[in-house]
Amino acid sequence: MQQQPLLAAIDLGSNSFRLQMARVVDDQLYMLDGLREAVRLAAGLDEDKLLDQAAQQRALSCLQKFGERLRGLPPEAVRAVGTNSLRVAKNAPEFLKKAEAALGFPIEVIAGREEARLIYLGVAQGLPRTNERRMVMDIGGGSTEFIIGQGLQPAHLESLYMGCVSFSARYFADGKISKSNLKQAEYAARIELQTIVADYASGHWDVAMGSSGSARVICDILEQNGFSDGGITLEGLEKLRAQLLKAGDVYKLDLLGLKPDRIPVLPGGLAIMYAAFCELGIARMQPALGALREGVLYDLHGRFTHNDMREATVQQFMRRYHVAFKQAKRVADLSNSLAQQFLGDQFDEATMHYLQWAANLHEIGISVAHSGYHKHSAYILANADMPGFSKKEQTLLSMLTLAHRGRLEKLRVQLREPKDQSLVMSLRLATLFCRNRSGVQLPKMRGRFSGTKFHLSLESGWLTQNPLTETALQEEAAQWKELGISVQVGEA
Repeated sequence: MQQQPLLAAIDLGSNSFRLQMARVVDDQLYMLDGLREAVRLAAGLDEDKLLDQAAQQRALSCLQKFGERLRGLPPEAVRAVGTNSLRVAKNAPEFLKKAEAALGFPIEVIAGREEARLIYLGVAQGLPRTNERRMVMDIGGGSTEFIIGQGLQPAHLESLYMGCVSFSARYFADGKISKSNLKQAEYAARIELQTIVADYASGHWDVAMGSSGSARVICDILEQNGFSDGGITLEGLEKLRAQLLKAGDVYKLDLLGLKPDRIPVLPGGLAIMYAAFCELGIARMQPALGALREGVLYDLHGRFTHNDMREATVQQFMRRYHVAFKQAKRVADLSNSLAQQFLGDQFDEATMHYLQWAANLHEIGISVAHSGYHKHSAYILANADMPGFSKKEQTLLSMLTLAHRGRLEKLRVQLREPKDQSLVMSLRLATLFCRNRSGVQLPKMRGRFSGTKFHLSLESGWLTQNPLTETALQEEAAQWKELGISVQVGEA
């Protein structure tokens, strides 16, 4: 993949949408201008977990502005990620179609632990290289991520379903603050934190860092109002907590460092921060410069410099599930060769990678059970934590592995696009021809796809000498016929 001089990351957070540009010089990233808009997507989630029209409109208006700034950049230089609100919203698929049209680029919804990994990467890149163990806490609008790591490597990743927007809307909807609702919010956060205390309490790390808006704003308030002599402290949080109770209304607060757009979400963020300090035994936390968007940029840059986290994840999965590496390579090589012929100009580098990853992982389900192993493979790829991959990418890998053998009728809905049909056919043929799992000489193959008909030409006389494969190809043609696609196999 050719390195791009400009890269862009878009963070579609539950509170704010952010755009960050970076310039690449000598394999280093230099941050350029950024844009931020308080969209408060989480506030638009109703009781049925549906995004209301007002929140959608705020989001689309913001994305249109971002799209103008990104105009002219190639797709591979831009990565947009959606977080908790888009993970939980039931109408997210419909909204994302409009959002991608407004932005002009694809949008990936990432899992909570993937969000945590990218946050840590963004934080760690802005810190000196030391051996100290860091605990990073990131209070977002709808979720809060916790990471323990050393250097650039995260060791523990967690994402909890609590955020400054969702907690503020749930416990402080009218802006009123009382001992009762503040304690309710804190107790709710402490209950969530109980699931991670064993691994994240003080003693497991050397220094605590707070990333993103809530941590930085709370730190500014504590320092500028004399509640803290530096960073976020438990004593400072207790003083800020007392100020909120004294005011009784978040809109009556008169504090240095409190920005107008952070006022509505301050109570929820403070409740989560205070609960974390109490449950995890945090004495002091320093604000971090980096966050999710910087992590996305560094991860995107890695894809151009042969440090693609997705490739590392695939290799890890292959080892974890005891994949036969030689067989996987045979299937990957043949499937990519066939896909290139079936797709022609549509076969690009990204397509090659997805098909190769699917080929490398198509047999991981054998570690569960050989019977129906493709179903186990598909389930693992759809549901496992896969660092570097978005949910959409995992869905594609899951579909390809599920479709590489067995009946195609079950995938009629997923296999409507000619490109997906070509990828599935390439993988199915590759596993069919490599069935004997040895390095035997395969026939020369020429293929093409018209959109309704697959043509496969083999060297003369090969089918006669391999009747088992000929029968398998006939069965393959019958499977595609159920989808209204014909398969013609002949000899040159």
